[in-house]
Amino acid sequence: MRTIALCGASALLALAGAVVAAERSGAYRVLEHYAIGGQDAGYDFLRLDAAGQRLFVAHRTRVEVISIASGKVIGQLTDTPGVHGIALAPEFNHGFTSNGADRTVTMFDLQSLKPLKVIRNTGVKPDAIEFDPATRHVYVVNAGATGDVTVIAADTGAIIGTVSLQGGALEQIALDGLGRAFVNDEEQSVVHAFDTHTLKPLAKWSLAPGEGPTGIAYDPDHHRLFAACANRQLIVLSTDSGAVVGTARIGVDPDGAAFDPGRSLIFSANRDGTLTVIHADGADHYTVLQNLATAPGARTIALDSKSGRIYLPSAQFGAPPPPTVAQPEPRPPMVPESFGIVVVGQ
Repeated sequence: MRTIALCGASALLALAGAVVAAERSGAYRVLEHYAIGGQDAGYDFLRLDAAGQRLFVAHRTRVEVISIASGKVIGQLTDTPGVHGIALAPEFNHGFTSNGADRTVTMFDLQSLKPLKVIRNTGVKPDAIEFDPATRHVYVVNAGATGDVTVIAADTGAIIGTVSLQGGALEQIALDGLGRAFVNDEEQSVVHAFDTHTLKPLAKWSLAPGEGPTGIAYDPDHHRLFAACANRQLIVLSTDSGAVVGTARIGVDPDGAAFDPGRSLIFSANRDGTLTVIHADGADHYTVLQNLATAPGARTIALDSKSGRIYLPSAQFGAPPPPTVAQPEPRPPMVPESFGIVVVGQ
């Protein structure tokens, strides 16, 4: 190897560039694994309670509550059939779970974890769920045939309205805190925008060249929406104009996205066991820094923007069953007791 000496300003510039490159690439790695176990084969979203240093994990019929300091299970919510997501409304000391199997939402006490109310008659297959501090409402995305969003008062648990989006297969939701919400539509490959006060649809924006959007994240400073799509595209959308302003290549079959504003990083969690790390070089310029190998099925994500740590649920899987007419692409079964959380950081 030949060594080249650099002097003066050139050396300083080269050194600064090297530092930036080092910070951007290869920094993320798997730090540890929290074992949860259990026989239940299904899992979906997880939610970080930064103030309480807890992680709420949807695990088919229950929600496990994990201490992020110890990695140990410290509590559990049961009787949440087909649970998909968890929303936290700390100003009311309330939490909410979306229970896809029986079209309900469970409101619970955030400290004791005791159920307070079962909210019935939501839309079909309640899935993603978010609390909006600006309106003090909880928004429940119904992924089934109704194609709508149920709106719940976070203080009382009362259903106060429904947003009819006429969606094909609604996925995840992001809120701008200024009166708008954005919902990915996996079937139509669009983003639906609606007014969080009037509960009226505002727009429907194409995500082409993205197809099958699932994970979603939002950059409030630049008014940019990030949609992780099934065809390995992260689509960047301007929420001012509805135009696609950027793309980036991600891993296979994503189901979660997150944005870290302090580090200007976007993350896509992918079913193929990779985490794609993307740097926002500017409002419309993005660079893929890393495709980190994580664990099988680590497809949803929770980000602690203070520590920079990322939490991903995963499990081990066996061989898939033979394909049938009804299930041409059957998924492999989960190995019992293999469920846990992968922790990623710098």
